[in-house]
Amino acid sequence: MWPNLPKLHVIKIGHRPERDKRIDMHCVLVSRAFGAAGITFDFKDTELEDRAESVIKHFGGRFSIETGVDWKRCLKSWKGEGGEIIHLTMYGVPIQDVIGEIKRSPKDKLIVVGGQKVPHSIYELADYNISITQQPHSEVAAICIFLDRYFEGAEFNKKFDDAELRIVPQRMGKLVVKDK
Repeated sequence: MWPNLPKLHVIKIGHRPERDKRIDMHCVLVSRAFGAAGITFDFKDTELEDRAESVIKHFGGRFSIETGVDWKRCLKSWKGEGGEIIHLTMYGVPIQDVIGEIKRSPKDKLIVVGGQKVPHSIYELADYNISITQQPHSEVAAICIFLDRYFEGAEFNKKFDDAELRIVPQRMGKLVVKDK
């Protein structure tokens, strides 16, 4: 990860099978690309795990995925180990008002997003309830906005180790280089 910054991990709570198959993978992709160390889901999905592992294998980096985790136990364990919980919502304190405080904290951070209305107890367990606008939005957008604000754009220059495939920036067209 980046020097002098704590570990960030994402947990997505709630799953609507008819809607969330693609959304869940997008949460994985954005979390990985924008700097989180891993992602956890509160439902079991080995296909999602396999698709995520394929991306990690091809594009590199250290990123973990786990599905089928009891979210309440996960949040309580995270706090019990000294980490802090950051819930991304539309009802909290505006991100621009607290991002500096969050960045200064040396604690590991668990970022919570919901795929549907989250239980009220999450608001109570969270150290921060952060609004990513006060309008309805997607969990994918919330993760992206939070991580970009947290890393201040440094994620755009991040290099992933052990990559089999590497994208070479082009003004036009696509260039993918196989490194292994």
